[in-house]
Amino acid sequence: MDYAIIFEAARPLWWVLPLVVLLGIFKTRWFKGLFGEAFVKLIAKVRLPADEYRGIHNVTLATPDGTTQIDHVLVSRYGIFVIETKHMTGWIFGSERQAQWTQKIYRKSFKFQNPLRQNYKHVKALEALLDVPADTIHSLVVFSGSAVFKTRMPGNVTIGGGYVRYIRSFREPVLSDSQVQEVLESITTGRLAPNRQTHRQHVKHLKARFESSAERTCSKCGSGMVLRTSKRSANAGNRFWGCSAYPKCREVQDVA
Repeated sequence: MDYAIIFEAARPLWWVLPLVVLLGIFKTRWFKGLFGEAFVKLIAKVRLPADEYRGIHNVTLATPDGTTQIDHVLVSRYGIFVIETKHMTGWIFGSERQAQWTQKIYRKSFKFQNPLRQNYKHVKALEALLDVPADTIHSLVVFSGSAVFKTRMPGNVTIGGGYVRYIRSFREPVLSDSQVQEVLESITTGRLAPNRQTHRQHVKHLKARFESSAERTCSKCGSGMVLRTSKRSANAGNRFWGCSAYPKCREVQDVA
């Protein structure tokens, strides 16, 4: 077989393989998260005055049970804004008090943790680090992508650049210029080094926390998992994780 002929015939299509690889990367959760964070950062840079709002991004802080990672912190005289980003598509259903929200794409539904609860831990970690009144720190969730809210959301949950309007609604100075500078210095010196090693360690902590947490979710339907004890057959007395949606969903997971 003359491979040279085949090579010459395929040469015009050399760009196909890199394109396929790039498309695959674009669809990964990692890239979507990265894109969402970059989008929020860009909007802040363009629409918020740099001399009034100072941003620190990708902030990893040590916590009693490991680490927590904050997407964005915007510091100003009008308060400290802790931003959690979600790059998602489809319809979003949820409320402030629900433990889990729902993403619906056509006929498929997916559960995910209430991002306000997720960001609550970020806020508390920042409170522990900073010497400022708790009411000067504000939690904010920003959805990027083509997500559409199908239920009424709290004012601090926004889509796209709408979060800028929420931030600008705070016009009463609560921090002095010197306090703003102290906050920036405290975060800069108190954060873990923003490098790959820190990120890997954070992911490791998350994985360990998930494996030991009773708030784990079902891999099939997204509902919460409940720790149960088997009462039948040879497995009687053994513990396992069972889906809280049982009997509609019969997913089980082993107890490590």
